[in-house]
Amino acid sequence: MLPDAGSARAMLDELLLARVDERHMHFHAREGMLPADMPEANSFQKTDLIHGAEVGMLIGGIAGLLAGGLWLIFPPEGMEMRILAVVISALGGAMFGSWVSGRAATAIPSSRLKPFQAEIENGRVLLMVDVPFKRVAEIKELVSKRHPEIRFGGVDPHVPVFS
Repeated sequence: MLPDAGSARAMLDELLLARVDERHMHFHAREGMLPADMPEANSFQKTDLIHGAEVGMLIGGIAGLLAGGLWLIFPPEGMEMRILAVVISALGGAMFGSWVSGRAATAIPSSRLKPFQAEIENGRVLLMVDVPFKRVAEIKELVSKRHPEIRFGGVDPHVPVFS
């Protein structure tokens, strides 16, 4: 958590000097608080889109598998159902469930940001940095050395692997 937009700008510059790409930095603040040239958090960081899509894929896949199984057991008159129909039904259900659930989840604020929401509403800025796990300690030290007022919020275990 950064105290204000000025600290966020300084942190952006320092992370760029530490060779962290701008596309791996995500700032989240109250609406209209950040300058337009700062990398703002997108819907992947601000909503439960990924979690919703995963849950929808699971539920849709199970529903498609059940529907395919019912088609196999009780085929429509004049049609011979095969295992391929069950697999296609399960995949179709998973894709449809993922799409529908993901669309619905874009309206839900991220549960991972809930602990920071009160501070964001009070004018502070949340900085999320995607770096390889081996660089976390280095970045944390850089941030705390230059800005002792910054509060470190932790490490997300779902950070993708970077090259």
